[in-house]
Amino acid sequence: MRKLIVPAFISIDGVIQAPGNPEEDAGGGFVLGGWFWPYADESTDAMDDLFQRPFELLLGRRTCDIFAGFWPHVAEDSPLRQTADLFNGTIKHVATHHPGTLDWRHSRGLGPDVAAAVRELKRSDGPDLLVQGSSDLVHQLLATDLVDELILIVVPILLGKGKRLFDAGTQPAAFRLEGSKASTKGNVVIRYVREGEVRTASM
Repeated sequence: MRKLIVPAFISIDGVIQAPGNPEEDAGGGFVLGGWFWPYADESTDAMDDLFQRPFELLLGRRTCDIFAGFWPHVAEDSPLRQTADLFNGTIKHVATHHPGTLDWRHSRGLGPDVAAAVRELKRSDGPDLLVQGSSDLVHQLLATDLVDELILIVVPILLGKGKRLFDAGTQPAAFRLEGSKASTKGNVVIRYVREGEVRTASM
């Protein structure tokens, strides 16, 4: 059975919107895009490690369109070329109402019932499924208990507003801490693995 992994750059107050670029996602009037790069350091190794083994991407339509406008056009001599080759070459499973308009190579629509399609993907043979960005899709996955791992790079800033990783639809679930590490610029890399149900107790 495949694992579904959600890696994310996240602020202390839970915002994941547009960490990489000011033009990445200005939805809702968000003006702080590119907030991760002043804190970039060895913490990004956690993301790089995910791409060292076979994977397929699980994307929302907005993220897919952003990626499709960037990764196929990375120059041959760019330091991003290796990641571009991986992203361009792998299968992309996309939550979209218009699958016929997907033009990024190896992109496939998930169909009208996203949760059912992802559940079936997880039961099938193949590499792990990695989500990139796609906050609306992540909310659906958390609401239907489909996330197996969270790999969070927590950046020491408060953003106040913006799209958040967790929303009111998140289903209660317990996770086990598999590892954590602080970086030189104050980021904390945390890996959580899904483990059972939430337990409660009296004091």
